[in-house]
Amino acid sequence: MQFLTFIGFTVLVAVISYLKTRKTKESSSDGYFLGGRSLTAGVIAGSLLLTNLSTEQIVGLNGSAYQSGLSVMVWETLAAVAMIVTAMFLLPRYLKGGLTTVPGFLAKRFDVTTKTLTSVLFLSGYVVVLLPVILYSGSLAISGMFDVPELLNVTHTQSIWICVWGIGIIGSIYAVFGGLKAVAISDSINALGLLIGGILIPIFGLMLIGDGNILDGLSTLTSENPEKFKSMGGATDPVPFYTIFTGMMLVQLFYWGTNQQIIQRALGAKNLKEGQKGLLLASFIKILGPIIVVLPGLIAYHIFQGNLESADSAYPMLVKKVLPNAWVGFFAAVLFGAILSSFNSVLNSSITLFGIDVYKQHLNKDADEKTVVKYGKLFGIALAIAAMFIAPLIANAGSLFAYLQEINGIYSIPILTIIVVGYLTKRVPAIAAKIGLVSGCLLYILSQFILQPYYVNKALANAEVSGITDEATLALIKAQAYPHFLDVMAILFVLNIVIMLIIGKLKPRKEPFVQEYTKQVDITPWKYTKQTGIAICIIVISVYIYFA
Repeated sequence: MQFLTFIGFTVLVAVISYLKTRKTKESSSDGYFLGGRSLTAGVIAGSLLLTNLSTEQIVGLNGSAYQSGLSVMVWETLAAVAMIVTAMFLLPRYLKGGLTTVPGFLAKRFDVTTKTLTSVLFLSGYVVVLLPVILYSGSLAISGMFDVPELLNVTHTQSIWICVWGIGIIGSIYAVFGGLKAVAISDSINALGLLIGGILIPIFGLMLIGDGNILDGLSTLTSENPEKFKSMGGATDPVPFYTIFTGMMLVQLFYWGTNQQIIQRALGAKNLKEGQKGLLLASFIKILGPIIVVLPGLIAYHIFQGNLESADSAYPMLVKKVLPNAWVGFFAAVLFGAILSSFNSVLNSSITLFGIDVYKQHLNKDADEKTVVKYGKLFGIALAIAAMFIAPLIANAGSLFAYLQEINGIYSIPILTIIVVGYLTKRVPAIAAKIGLVSGCLLYILSQFILQPYYVNKALANAEVSGITDEATLALIKAQAYPHFLDVMAILFVLNIVIMLIIGKLKPRKEPFVQEYTKQVDITPWKYTKQTGIAICIIVISVYIYFA
């Protein structure tokens, strides 16, 4: 019965997506890559939220909450502020320039080489890290939920391979053959299911704690675990509170404002009003995100008394304990939708970057739009197959959530830097952008993968010599041995901007940059953008004050 519910809901989403996209002209660049620039606020918001929400976040963030408490909610709440900044500052400029890809702006502002370097950085991050991690973490969840090894009489490793290829093939069909509109519509349906299923888990958990009464359960949870309900993280927590004012906001701005896989949804808006409303709706819902990706971890800590072997097993164990059997098939289908969403969204963005910024720009400048889409699809197929082969091999990568955050820092801050400088200055030249990209990547790699291990190992060795064995003390020594990676990002961001501005002063562009209005879409802003943005910021600040 569970399996039939799973198949039924998955097929329903596919059929609705097909019927809704039959009339979109997928042979044109705008039709395939941006859904014909026809996306409305609801579709944009749903797609943004589900593209962001996948198994590595649901499992990983709840695991962090289980371990460290409410302070990890910053990944959700600060995202709301970043989306407001994107809606007010970046999106009007993107739509004014008629952009299909974020690197497309860099070609106009700096030069083609800068654009190509940025596209290659994006593609490298997607191919080597993001796609395989999404496939692997998703396969772990589906294999565990349906007990695939026992169901098919295979080993755990074989079940991961089967699930990886199953998810990969279905996700590829959406992304490669359906274009952005199919991805966005399927996202919106699954987003609704994920919100329903995701909210049910903490509801059933609180009912279990409160003997059938949700409010009693919440009261018991907060009163018996007060140390877990503090919004401000300490020095040894994954996100110390002060990092909100250093690198955390930069990470959020990069992710929601410049990351191709995310912002592509807003670039497909039918006009600026719909794009802004979509971003603001998503930002408001994002404030409720901790109910799905933080609260279950806190409930699991209470129910299992902090005795689970692994923090990352908190969410799956809670689902298994509190969800009635009749709901398991539906929830698995929704979770499958979340996995597919992240996979096919990254794949679709990779196809877009390759087709527009590599194939059309360097391999076949005379290619018509149909040819660009065709070769973008072929690249997407090759990319998907490569990711499906790599995914099962990363079983020993450690914490997937931490792994993703750390690796993404290599390219996120350099790209954010050159986009910010590109829009805020008029005479900084192309050479400054190239130096900013290269120096930003190399300095981050030097810091996080050479200097940090050296200083941390040295501090721990000194602690061992001193006879320190207490885990809490060792964690504090480790945290203080080297700056937090979010602090490193902030330092490099400022350093890169200074370098670019000095170069701009010494060797400025001959002509100041002026952004042209391409008139692809109407860029009249939504009249309530500022008021809505301020209201959402007040809610975020109030949440922090309440739990402080």
